[in-house]
Amino acid sequence: MTPLPLDPSPAEKTGTPRPLDAPSTPTAVAPHPLDPLSAEEITTARAVLDQAGELRETTRFPQVLLDEPDRHTVTAHRPGEPVTRRLRVTLLDTATGTAREALVDVTARTLVSCRELDPVADGQPPILFEEYERCEAIVKADPGWRKAMAARGITDTGLAVCAPLAAGNFGRPQERGRRMLRSLTFLCCDPTDNPFAHPVGGLVADVDLTEGRVVRLLDTGAVPVPAECGRYEAAYHQPARTDLKPLEITQPQGPSFHFDGPVLNWQNWQLRVDFNGREGLVLHQIAHRDGDRLRPVLHRASLAEMAVPYGEPDPTRNWVCYLDAGEYGLGRNANALRLGCDCLGEIHYLDAVVCDDHGRPTTLPNAVCIHEEDHGLLWKHSNMFDGFAAESRRSRRLVISFIATLGNYDYGFYWYLYQDGTIEFEVKSTGLVQTAATAPGTRTPYATEIAPGLQAPFHQHLFCARLDPAVDGHANTVEELDVLPLETGPENPHGNAFTVRATAITDSAQAGRTADPATGRRWRITNPASLNRMGQPVSYTLTPQPGPTLLARPGSPVAARVAYATKHLWVTRGRPERRYPDGDHPNQHPGGAGVLQWSEPGESLENTGLTLWHIFGPTHLPRLEDWPVMPVDRCGFTLKPTGFFDRNPALDLPGETPAGHCGPTARE
Repeated sequence: MTPLPLDPSPAEKTGTPRPLDAPSTPTAVAPHPLDPLSAEEITTARAVLDQAGELRETTRFPQVLLDEPDRHTVTAHRPGEPVTRRLRVTLLDTATGTAREALVDVTARTLVSCRELDPVADGQPPILFEEYERCEAIVKADPGWRKAMAARGITDTGLAVCAPLAAGNFGRPQERGRRMLRSLTFLCCDPTDNPFAHPVGGLVADVDLTEGRVVRLLDTGAVPVPAECGRYEAAYHQPARTDLKPLEITQPQGPSFHFDGPVLNWQNWQLRVDFNGREGLVLHQIAHRDGDRLRPVLHRASLAEMAVPYGEPDPTRNWVCYLDAGEYGLGRNANALRLGCDCLGEIHYLDAVVCDDHGRPTTLPNAVCIHEEDHGLLWKHSNMFDGFAAESRRSRRLVISFIATLGNYDYGFYWYLYQDGTIEFEVKSTGLVQTAATAPGTRTPYATEIAPGLQAPFHQHLFCARLDPAVDGHANTVEELDVLPLETGPENPHGNAFTVRATAITDSAQAGRTADPATGRRWRITNPASLNRMGQPVSYTLTPQPGPTLLARPGSPVAARVAYATKHLWVTRGRPERRYPDGDHPNQHPGGAGVLQWSEPGESLENTGLTLWHIFGPTHLPRLEDWPVMPVDRCGFTLKPTGFFDRNPALDLPGETPAGHCGPTARE
């Protein structure tokens, strides 16, 4: 990576929110292998496939992504050198259900390869946006569904909402090879109502999208539809509070960060900002300036997958488990962020370019928000031997975020960079809880009754971050650290001693790791070839916020498909084709792809390019306070320098202005 100027340009000091030239900017010749996908490249890929005879009227594009080159190719690239850009394009023929995966060289405008996907062995492509409406139309036209609704006293289905959900894979012969969705049904009091307040219980429609029909209607019997509305809009909660005073965040001289194309610079940090339709926000080549050196820390960082398995055994709900990145596409479902609502302060927005169902580029406005935040105290000391003279510094962090709405839930994803070299990732979950209907007052051990007859089932949110470390280079080793007390004895006569045990993860057979709060377990990413001034390998430490791993039983269909979530960490050898923890096509996949395949014994994990797959997230036992809209629930992890720097890297921060009283205090 070539160091870039660190002073913001005058154009970036105006203090107003505005989009920057970043992920949505098309270029005739990509100047860097990791530049964001452009509208021109998507258009070119479609034209190449059309000229090669691969497209027909019923062809759709569930997924179009950059085929990222390996890390060594990227690291060796120098500005101005020629770049070959390739796109991985997933094609679906909606008339026949056949799917293909093509590799298109958009630089040379050639089709490199195209292979047919086996719907049984490979899984199905992600769900198309148009399939949501198609599924609802199929369900509402089904005579069996209409009869079941009439039996519940519902003859006017105009305000019924059919919610298409990913079908999973339960080994049913009648579903083998079919492109499936399963649909629950909800009701609305009016077109603007919250349908999750009125679930129609005991009814599930299994839909074959290719044949355009309901292949199975599960009806376990009528349940009273909850009548109480779940409105959360301001108009339904008046009078509003009047004692909240304005809070203004201003930076009269503008923010302290600046862009050079998609390269972002802030407080000794440098990185590339990217966005794709599957993962959403991706950060590349995260590096920290240390004196006259720009030192790499992470080659790539993203939220690669998230599973939301539910814990209800009822046959109308025991199949529910979403894979929101691989089945639905986090990036394609990104919000257009709004100043003062989603983001506050001196905001810079980035648009993003993704592909629509028909293979055409579409721009997502304000998809990414970038701003600075005050984060309290960074460091402080009052010298008791010198009249309590005090020095302190405020902490500031850079926030890079996006928000995606996946059905009933809304998720905010936040990368934080700190002035002391720390990296943090946080997920904020909000939106609406999924609901089911029972007779009012019914108690169930698998859900919380949040309104009369309205149950919110227990479930998990199991996020998986993909971290490709590059701690002072790509030859890294991971060590598992446990804090252990020593036995009382001659070397520990008072029983107070404790120490750290470091266990290197050296072989792929050791890939899957589980957190242990009792020992303060964390994982240290080291570079044995780069030593700090104390002669120890430089490192960054991954500190988890551990919760339960996947609670579905081993051997269950959910456990087979969400096997990555059975551990808190997987360490695998980094390879370009190892992109997602559950494989390339998890939709209706039987399971076993991804980290399970890459953790077979015999592959060395020492002093090499690695990928860390870190799993975290809450087990959600809904509360009454989560209804009708859920306050934000937070989870995440930190990456902290551990001997990476020779001393506190934030010593050179200037003292605050006199009004801030954060510089040296006068001695009494």
